[in-house]
Amino acid sequence: MPAVTSPPKATQLPHQHREHDVTRPDPFHWMRDLDSPELLAYLEAERSWYDAATGHLGSLVETIRSEMVQRVPATDSSVSWRHQAFSYYKVLPAGREYHQLLRNLDSQPDSEPHVLLDVNELAEDSDYAELGLEMVSPDERLLAYSVDLTGDEVYELRFRDLFTGTDLPDVIPRSYYGGAWCATSENFFYTVHDAAYRPFQIWRHRIGAPVQEDALVLEELDERFELNLRATRSGGLVVIWAESRTTNEAWVIDAHAPASPPTSVGGRRDGVEYHAEHAIFPDGGEALLVVTNDAATEFRLMHCPVPRDSDQTHEAWHELRPENPEERLERVDAFGSHAVLSFRSATEHRLRVLPIGAIESEGMVVFPAFQCGTVVLGRNEMFAVNSVTVEDQSFVTPPIWSALDLRSGHRIERHRQSAPHHLSHEYVCESRTVVSADGEEVPVTLVRHEGTPLDGTAPALLYAYGAYESTDEPEWDPALPGLLDRGVVFVHAHVRGGGERGRRWWNDGHLEHKQNTFTDLIAVADGLDGVVDGSRLATRGLSAGGLLQGAVFSQRPDRWRAVVAEVPFVDVVSTLFDPSIPLTVTEWDEWGDPRKKEEFDWLLAYSPYDNLPAAGTRPDLLVTGALHDPRVKVFEPAKWVAALRATDPDWSPRCLFRCETGAGAHVGPSGRFAHLGYEAEIYAWVLDKLGVTTDSGVSSD
Repeated sequence: MPAVTSPPKATQLPHQHREHDVTRPDPFHWMRDLDSPELLAYLEAERSWYDAATGHLGSLVETIRSEMVQRVPATDSSVSWRHQAFSYYKVLPAGREYHQLLRNLDSQPDSEPHVLLDVNELAEDSDYAELGLEMVSPDERLLAYSVDLTGDEVYELRFRDLFTGTDLPDVIPRSYYGGAWCATSENFFYTVHDAAYRPFQIWRHRIGAPVQEDALVLEELDERFELNLRATRSGGLVVIWAESRTTNEAWVIDAHAPASPPTSVGGRRDGVEYHAEHAIFPDGGEALLVVTNDAATEFRLMHCPVPRDSDQTHEAWHELRPENPEERLERVDAFGSHAVLSFRSATEHRLRVLPIGAIESEGMVVFPAFQCGTVVLGRNEMFAVNSVTVEDQSFVTPPIWSALDLRSGHRIERHRQSAPHHLSHEYVCESRTVVSADGEEVPVTLVRHEGTPLDGTAPALLYAYGAYESTDEPEWDPALPGLLDRGVVFVHAHVRGGGERGRRWWNDGHLEHKQNTFTDLIAVADGLDGVVDGSRLATRGLSAGGLLQGAVFSQRPDRWRAVVAEVPFVDVVSTLFDPSIPLTVTEWDEWGDPRKKEEFDWLLAYSPYDNLPAAGTRPDLLVTGALHDPRVKVFEPAKWVAALRATDPDWSPRCLFRCETGAGAHVGPSGRFAHLGYEAEIYAWVLDKLGVTTDSGVSSD
């Protein structure tokens, strides 16, 4: 094949959108036809240009990838969790991409472990494999598991006999995330998504029966809502919930009577969110613990009866713990003797442990063990326990799992993730705030090697997300030291739209306030001048974070040396006008409904595809996408890249589009080594643009 020496030029065809008396030209509208041979040819041409334009980075990519692999143990093992008679754990075998699920009898902990599932075997004929669920039945005879082999998030649900190792003939070809066993292990509940990838039905399958006889349990007709489900830790209930971005409804089913109809926990009221957990008290009584924003912006804890025979309304709820405006209550987990609340305070994730019979008490607060770290509940499937597993980690400290005594708060380490050739004490994490344009203080976390000064001389990579009230908790990443060891400062900007400072932080960064998300990131970049080298800043984000990158690319192109926009949601107005695109209707509560003039106006004001920066002012840009991505359709980044190229031909070679044209998902390749290879490519490109060529110096000891 001839060498690729220039970026492709996409065909332009006349097309216009006209809404609310506004005309929007869209010459790349034809790319929305995902079955078009012309589109596939264009995506392949873009990938060829990316490969050619980054060819000189091959050695650096391999060096960085090798360093990453050195920080990953050859064989990696998870902490174990107990189910009933067995303890389970996962192993990543040496040289393999995917994990195995194993178990031991608790009564024989030194016995030879039994491999229950090997995802590497499932992936033998595919370049991609991802499990949707992996659930052992209460009697520990069966494993329900689902697998996606293309990246389109359509999961085939199967059932395996754990004593023979063979799969049953029961195969459900289309399922989604979420599932639950009934108490007797004879029935399994699962979700099904529609053509728009909205989980809208709950079905019940009887093991051994034809799939055609599966029973529809619940169907959600309102396209704003998605369904999900889980079994309670107590084993007594299956909880189903419908969820839009602003409203919830929950139902319960008696797990011992799986054919019984679901009964509502508190009905549905616009703007009221709630989730329910099953608690059993020392006197044998039971109740549902309800976390809700009903008359509580940062949520409060209620309790109510279990609706065994008929629906109930919120009038059955009674307050246990009032709202604390300084704490965002996120969830409650019930165990036999205690309840554990997960909450955020001062941007930090913490736990509060309370006796099940005295939930109104102050309780015991569990703080993160590491500076700028986080503590969360681990996988705890047993109900009648006096200790639970908690997980601590930070950006520079691999996860440590400990047994937390629910009565004393004492922690005993159970397991720590190995990270060869990594010395946590050589790195520094610290928190700061930067004042945004409206005076709001934006938290930032700075991560660096101890030898990297904060005197305005070091380059930096900013990362941010800022949507859905989501919080990217600090977590260990074996890729990150590849930047830090080369003198780059990593800056995590906790911009509005996320949940780092509670529900208020989200309210100030979505719908009509979305511009605050973009302004915050720009303010962080400006506010770090003199701390890092303001002339050597790169910024990175994925999905909604990719939209953030597209917006700041347009609004302040002079601010960045380089921008990485991964699977970016950038054709905002056109996508939100089209309810046939997966997940669109459920997104209106987050971004706005452009059918309404006021909301159209604020969306159009920042949509990156509709607000391209002036020619001659643009920084280097790396965009990613995936042909099978159901969350951000590949035509969004493809159209944006094509429009950017067409409007600035001289800059065009500095724009790269890394597109997965085969199997691949929203977050890139699957498998631990394949994903590290992807990260090495991104980091090598960023380092090249920042002018950093320093070797890592990772020890081989």
